[in-house]
Amino acid sequence: AVITAVASAFLDNVTTVLLIVPVTFSLVYELGLNPHPFIIAEILSSNIGGTATLIGDPPNIMIGSATHLEFLDFIINLAPVVVVIFAVTIFLLWLIYRKQLVAEDHLKEKIKALDAASQIKDPVLLRRSLIVLGLTILGFFLHGALGLETATIALSGAVLLLLITREEVEEVLLNIEWPTIFFFIGLFVVVGGLEKVGIIEELARASLEITKGNILATGTLILWFSALASSIVDNIPFVATLIPLIKEIGHLGGIVNLDPLWWSLALGACLGGNGTLVGAAANVITAGLAERNGAPLSFIGFFKVAFPLMLVSIAISQVYLLIFFLR
Repeated sequence: AVITAVASAFLDNVTTVLLIVPVTFSLVYELGLNPHPFIIAEILSSNIGGTATLIGDPPNIMIGSATHLEFLDFIINLAPVVVVIFAVTIFLLWLIYRKQLVAEDHLKEKIKALDAASQIKDPVLLRRSLIVLGLTILGFFLHGALGLETATIALSGAVLLLLITREEVEEVLLNIEWPTIFFFIGLFVVVGGLEKVGIIEELARASLEITKGNILATGTLILWFSALASSIVDNIPFVATLIPLIKEIGHLGGIVNLDPLWWSLALGACLGGNGTLVGAAANVITAGLAERNGAPLSFIGFFKVAFPLMLVSIAISQVYLLIFFLR
């Protein structure tokens, strides 16, 4: 879970679970354990860890692109509460599943005897890839000082790795998720249309009528509404709609500093994905991997454990926001 959370802070959540989950199944089957506690922990950890940084989850990337907020802003303002939420979540999962986490001693020794290094097919390429990844992450930390967009740094890292690996460009282009890219293009066109025809402004006015322009009420509404909505529908189109809505709320309500509302949206949208098995792409991917490995994860079974834990994480976020931002 710790590896998943840390990796998700710097890699896409889907990439993280695709790397970690198959390894998890191999280990738990060797240990003769039920894989579900570990798989659920990894799903929750991927979404929690991704909340901590600008690049960890698509909602944060979208918020960062639409505002003045930089990579370090996300880490400074979100990482502390993410660490607390992660610790509480893992502790509660341990309380729930502690009787299912005990393996026999002879099976533990069998795992210790495994030689992980022998499974690496190209150690040289691995080292080079890790160096490029490290440089890219360093670039994210320094992008404000360098005057570069995070997208520019990410693409530069990709080009550098492409040159190092000497892969055919055509082959790489074929493996790009073009449907996802065009989905985003279409999504932003639709949201732009909603802005132009005045629907976003009307929604902002309705929100202000509910909250009376109070920053505490507005932030609380955004946090809980985005969490509950993101547990039911994909958080990407939801966040794409709320970004111009929050800007309009700030304009109409005379709210100069919108940062508390951005943090409310980031926490609600990212953590809300833990509520159900369809709340985030990583959840769906992991469920598919679980079924493929003979341990299908049911919607209700996941919901019974994950939804209450999601509510706990949002409650912790609410307290954190009240103390540091919504005053």
